[in-house]
Amino acid sequence: MVHPQTILLVDDSEDDLFLLRIAFEKCGFNPELQEAHNGEEAIAYLGGDEPYNDRNRFPLPTVMLLDLNMPRKNGFDVLRWVRAQDGLKRLTVFVLSASARTEDIEQAFDAGANAYLVKPGSLEALIEMIRGVQVWMQLGHFPSLAAQ
Repeated sequence: MVHPQTILLVDDSEDDLFLLRIAFEKCGFNPELQEAHNGEEAIAYLGGDEPYNDRNRFPLPTVMLLDLNMPRKNGFDVLRWVRAQDGLKRLTVFVLSASARTEDIEQAFDAGANAYLVKPGSLEALIEMIRGVQVWMQLGHFPSLAAQ
């Protein structure tokens, strides 16, 4: 089954996930949005583990927007895990974090992030950020990922 572009949103904040969904809607950008609420869920989703083993319902993402500070496994753990998986190591990962600390930015890139975005303080700025992601995804080319 062919899927539209899929974005996996990984964030432990229900408020942030809600605002992201609103921003996508306001942009008129309608990729398939999937969610994981912590690092362990993200790894289970990407690995195709229960309950995410149906790739028709839970397709591999084109892009993952990944928060850093989460319970169980943090974003750095998820990044390192993704980059160690043969079938997923080319997944496009944008860190989307409240942290603008240089140490976090450098550690994210060292772990394999493709981009680092700081969560904006207003819905309007978040909408503009998502518009940028939309344009990038419309113009970009993405590698094939192998199902786990």
